Amino acid sequence: MNGNYIGEEYIIIKALENGVTVIGLTRGKDTKFHHTEKLDQGEVMILQFTEHTSAIKIRGQAEITNRHGTTVTSGDK
Repeated sequence: MNGNYIGEEYIIIKALENGVTVIGLTRGKDTKFHHTEKLDQGEVMILQFTEHTSAIKIRGQAEITNRHGTTVTSGDK
């Protein structure tokens, strides 16, 4: 890891329905998908931004918690 990277932030995603998709997107000149997970209702995933992950995309209804608070996605398709 490079010395300028701060990766202390954790994000908690709790699926509120079956089939919630969590997608990690890369840093750099070209943003690309680099990891995908499917969560079923009640499953929880704890993630962290890294020197490779700059964004996280969530499809489906989920509760997302971080140090700034909690939000719930609408899950509308």
